[in-house]
Amino acid sequence: MIRSLLRSILGCAVTLGCPSISAVDIGALGPTYTITEPHLLRFIEQRLREKQRTGELQRLMEQAQQRGVRTITAPTPVVGLRPTSTARSFFIDPSFTLDRNITDASGRLLFAAGTRKNPLEVVSLTRQLLFFDARDRKQVARARELMTARPGGVKPILTGGSYLDLMKAWRVPVYFDQQGVLVQRFGIQQVPALVSQDGTRLRVDELRLP
Repeated sequence: MIRSLLRSILGCAVTLGCPSISAVDIGALGPTYTITEPHLLRFIEQRLREKQRTGELQRLMEQAQQRGVRTITAPTPVVGLRPTSTARSFFIDPSFTLDRNITDASGRLLFAAGTRKNPLEVVSLTRQLLFFDARDRKQVARARELMTARPGGVKPILTGGSYLDLMKAWRVPVYFDQQGVLVQRFGIQQVPALVSQDGTRLRVDELRLP
């Protein structure tokens, strides 16, 4: 294991690389002395062996593995959200304006800068997006209620909690809004919140909990 770690360290050093240089003998410019500093790789190997002997290396590896598992099974909750206390509904126009010309591979103009387009005119939102925090039992119950009433028509998206646990319990795909990208885009402040299409607009309903 120690040798494997050393190879990884050497691999990183080689990957970083450095510019090509050449050596030139310019003679002795002053008195020379024997190098007393420990060899870097031997020093690293010694430290790793010491950590392996005391069990610290195994503990550090297990901690790293546990952090990786937690990141996958329970991503960091989206910050800035609260359970819905007062129901709120509002609309979003997803239209955008091009800030530069869009051309094809041959350089022919496809869309000129300044063109305004609404994505909903091209692709419809086929399922409602339901954002909720799985750490809150009331929100989970409300989400389940909505999904049961509209089978196949709601896509559950978590803002906190374990999506894997819900997938096992509900036997349907459950998603997670990593870093709150969608929540910020839709202006959601309270959960649960339901996003649906209303013509060429998106409607956001922050649903009050019982």
